[in-house]
Amino acid sequence: QVQFVESGGGVVQPGGSLRLSCAASGSFSIVTMGWHRQAPGKQRELVAAITRGGSTNYVDSVKGRFTISRDNAKNTVYLQMNSLKPEDTAVYYCHAVALISPSTRDYWGQGTQVTVGS
Repeated sequence: QVQFVESGGGVVQPGGSLRLSCAASGSFSIVTMGWHRQAPGKQRELVAAITRGGSTNYVDSVKGRFTISRDNAKNTVYLQMNSLKPEDTAVYYCHAVALISPSTRDYWGQGTQVTVGS
């Protein structure tokens, strides 16, 4: 089992910044970590992901504004969000892919609300 501690959500004005963090704990090797988001009435989408080796992937709408990083020793992933827009408003979920040989398993955090607006 993988457990998460998420933090960093909140309310911010358009153009502002927030930093999300997610610390994962468990007895498994975590391969990929990332953040997904779900806005009201919309499907959950991948925002950004990072492998253990540091390869990253972003949804087009956040490229150039968001930066994902990871501390492998702490099993912690960060999402620096700059130039936030109202359309970034959503619940952001931490996601981890754990290696449970010979396969992998997905784990999700409880979510943290990000609201961009006045």
